[in-house]
Amino acid sequence: MKRLVGFLLCFWTVMFPFYVNAEETGASTDLAPGAKSAILIEASTGTVIYEKNSHEKLPPASMTKMMSMLLIVESIENGIIGWDDVITVSENASSMGGSQILLETGEQMKVSDLFKGVAVMSGNDAVVALAEAVAGSTDEFVAMMNKRAKELGITDTNFKNPHGLDDANHYSSAYDMSLIAKELVKHEKVLEFTQIYEDYLRKGTDKELWLVNTNKLVRFYPGVDGLKTGYTSTAGYCLTATANKNNMRLIAVAMGEESSTTRNAEVSAMLDYGYAQYKIDTILNKDDVIAKMAVEKAKKEQISLVPMNSVTLLNKKTTKLGEITYKLDVDEVKAPVKVGDVVGKLTILNDGKEIQKIEVTVAEDVKKANLFELYVRYLKDIVSGNISI
Repeated sequence: MKRLVGFLLCFWTVMFPFYVNAEETGASTDLAPGAKSAILIEASTGTVIYEKNSHEKLPPASMTKMMSMLLIVESIENGIIGWDDVITVSENASSMGGSQILLETGEQMKVSDLFKGVAVMSGNDAVVALAEAVAGSTDEFVAMMNKRAKELGITDTNFKNPHGLDDANHYSSAYDMSLIAKELVKHEKVLEFTQIYEDYLRKGTDKELWLVNTNKLVRFYPGVDGLKTGYTSTAGYCLTATANKNNMRLIAVAMGEESSTTRNAEVSAMLDYGYAQYKIDTILNKDDVIAKMAVEKAKKEQISLVPMNSVTLLNKKTTKLGEITYKLDVDEVKAPVKVGDVVGKLTILNDGKEIQKIEVTVAEDVKKANLFELYVRYLKDIVSGNISI
């Protein structure tokens, strides 16, 4: 049974621009005339700022590796493999063509170095070695890729391999690539690798390899810290780039470009447009206390409620402002409760009109009180008059 906190939360008042939707955000000119497909989104809200044929199914080339990197980093976070684990390279991995970090069968390399080889050099051999370590085989890893895609709400994509070399039934769209990138940038560790412009593998050995990032915007566009290039003769030149400036992260995708020069220029033009026209307003931070409430049989008599995630809204710089209020709908909560457990929903309103609904959790773990603690609390309530006998 739910309890409705039947008032607008007035802990503070925030001025808020009118909601921006995808139909209202399109640029008046084609920002990516050379691309077969393109999109520009803001990462925290997922709002589409610009798009061109964004759902067209096309070969994504090595941008495929964004999904591979997502699964690898999630596997590391879940303890399946570790950054310092040493992997022995299989013949299957070492035999990969295309871009590579020149792995040899039987060679041993740390997960962190293999991941660097994927993020910076787009190593097909490196991503296959990591895929086998995570799933046991590339076939199992590809099944994981397609399953994760469905979980992200991706519908224009089918993966047949973890690297992106051409396959008749391996395809994606600019829109889907942006969704994968949006999820990937939540992992700051990934950006530590993708923003490297140059580095070395096997440094100090006779097999030392100089890595130079295939994404030149990492060096030449201020704020760009990832993500992934792609090229095959079938796919053309592709790029997903992300930049973080002015408290706003943008993700731009271009597919099917005729040259790397045009690809880089048109992705830069999309980023330029986004930063020139839009801004981010932070409505709530994830550590902002929304309300306090009692939890039945909890060790603490009152707990603080906070948003599950920060709430940000994308607005045109010229948009007028309105008044933000909140309505909190809280579940019946019993201890124990952990941070991350959903305990209710917060509805955000602009001048009384609902614009967003987010999940609410507790600010800290709440343990269950023991019988002695409950008895002491009961006596206090009697003494204070909260309970009559």
